Amino acid sequence: MRDSSSMTAPTLRLPPGPVDLASIATDAASGFDGKKADGEAALAELGPELSELQERLFAQRVTDSAQRILLVLQGMDTSGKGGVLRHTVGLVDPQGIRITSFKAPTEEERKHDFLWRIRNAVPGPGYIGVFDRSHYEDVLIARVRELADADEIERRYDAINDFEAELADQGTVVIKCMLHISAAEQKERLLARLEDPTKHWKYNPGDLDERALWPAYQEAYEIALERTNTDIAPWHVVPADKKWFRNLAIGRLLFDALQGLGLEWPKADFDVEAEKKRLATSDPGAPAT
Repeated sequence: MRDSSSMTAPTLRLPPGPVDLASIATDAASGFDGKKADGEAALAELGPELSELQERLFAQRVTDSAQRILLVLQGMDTSGKGGVLRHTVGLVDPQGIRITSFKAPTEEERKHDFLWRIRNAVPGPGYIGVFDRSHYEDVLIARVRELADADEIERRYDAINDFEAELADQGTVVIKCMLHISAAEQKERLLARLEDPTKHWKYNPGDLDERALWPAYQEAYEIALERTNTDIAPWHVVPADKKWFRNLAIGRLLFDALQGLGLEWPKADFDVEAEKKRLATSDPGAPAT
């Protein structure tokens, strides 16, 4: 079994400056020298520690702590956002998780600024929130499909940076992950869905329309990543051709973020010994003394 502890956030963290996604490997296993079986075993081994840290975060709600985590998952179709939810986020207690999947905005949502529905989905203190797609759709598909004019797109980059800085000020650790998949791997995954009747429900003919715009989406991602890659909320580009590595990498990012919060179990605000004595002499149905 390979130790994943050396695979820390800086391995995947995007450096500042212009972004060239073509120069970043989609099939790498950055910072991990094992194979698929090793990676799956490392993620399973990480599970109990990840779960305990998440429970400590959830327990902090009784102390009025504002700490919380927001995991933002962005990527082209089939890059594995659902797989991350099942295999990585699924390792922790679901009662402490808030998952929001953002689709095309509703009529009501269109009446408001693009961040209105995003703000409504921000996790409360003690929770790990996960955005399956996010506010970045409004500078990605909106740019590619020209759903907003150029000036509005420019405004949105700055609005996103201000919003994420606001979240950080409120005690939110923002983990932004771009699941970086190759066009060849996407083609294989779409074909696999077509060949398996049990996966036809996952296939959307519109995915091929979006695939035809691959170069435009890559450019939109490069611009968005560069414009919103801040010290407060940096981007991580996660190679996504290897599903097992993608899941492990995000597991490590979550673990590092939780560990960085210095979480402790809340101290009792009552007399523990006195409560033990009360319990020892308690009789179900009898009035409490």
